[in-house]
Amino acid sequence: MATGLQPSQLAIVINDAEPNSVEVGEYYRQSHAIPAANIVHVSIPNRPAKLSADQFAQLKGRINEQLKPGIQAVLMVWSAPYAVECNSITSAFTLGFDAAQCVKTCDPGKPSAYFNSTVTQPFTQLGLRLSMLLPVDFVEEAKAVVDRGKASGFAVPKASAYYLRTTEASRNSRAAFFPPDGVVNQRKLTIKNIKANSLEGAQDVMVYQTGMSKVDKLDTLRFLPGALADHLTSFGGDLRGNGQMSSQRWLEAGATASYGTVTEPCNYWQKFPNPTVLLRHYLSGVTALEAYWRSVAWPAQGLFIGDPLAAPYASYRR
Repeated sequence: MATGLQPSQLAIVINDAEPNSVEVGEYYRQSHAIPAANIVHVSIPNRPAKLSADQFAQLKGRINEQLKPGIQAVLMVWSAPYAVECNSITSAFTLGFDAAQCVKTCDPGKPSAYFNSTVTQPFTQLGLRLSMLLPVDFVEEAKAVVDRGKASGFAVPKASAYYLRTTEASRNSRAAFFPPDGVVNQRKLTIKNIKANSLEGAQDVMVYQTGMSKVDKLDTLRFLPGALADHLTSFGGDLRGNGQMSSQRWLEAGATASYGTVTEPCNYWQKFPNPTVLLRHYLSGVTALEAYWRSVAWPAQGLFIGDPLAAPYASYRR
């Protein structure tokens, strides 16, 4: 059963201390027809990259007290904060802050009850409100992500999913889960496995998953509305970091949602989106938020970003 998250079930959290958050949050609400009652207001001065566990507990309390019954998911409309100590802010919100992971970030993570799940009401059924972050450093770029998320529901395009095995061997830990080459005729999707460090010139990208610290040639690609893209590396979720490519670069290049870890996870495949699981759920018609969350087994350190309601295969929901 793939019913998919509905706009009425999504809350938008706006940081009133940040004008970009206010503007983009309202744009998102109007674009996706989110009820005005689903808007949550908080104030986070100075845009810190990271919160302490205590600071986050206060923030989460302020959010929770404003959430209406039936809210299954939350979109935080800001670029920072994106971490809670060693956790991502999205995982800390959805699963609760995991202090044990911060003792040694390279230890295995706690399993997510939502991994590879078909639960349609995660809060009602599991007590988990899924969450995603929409970065707003640049208002027009953020609005473009929203526009792509909205456009993704209008038609099913002829598209491709690209899986790259690279020369950075330690970052190929999930390559065993790349779906095999082939065509999913009912979805007009071609699956392509490539041995290369970058994809160049593709004009039909719906999924792009790879393992590199920095992904080149993104400016040569055309991402279709609703496209998912991510790279397995240590600090993709450190949106302000400059040692490795930020997952935000995917959104700037035209993807609609992405994922990255905010602290050193080591290369457990379980801490990154599982390609087979991600593709299967996305093609079933669920949203980007649901597909991405279902694809990560140990998500404590992982930051989910983009438009949560993107759903290019929504017409196939049953």
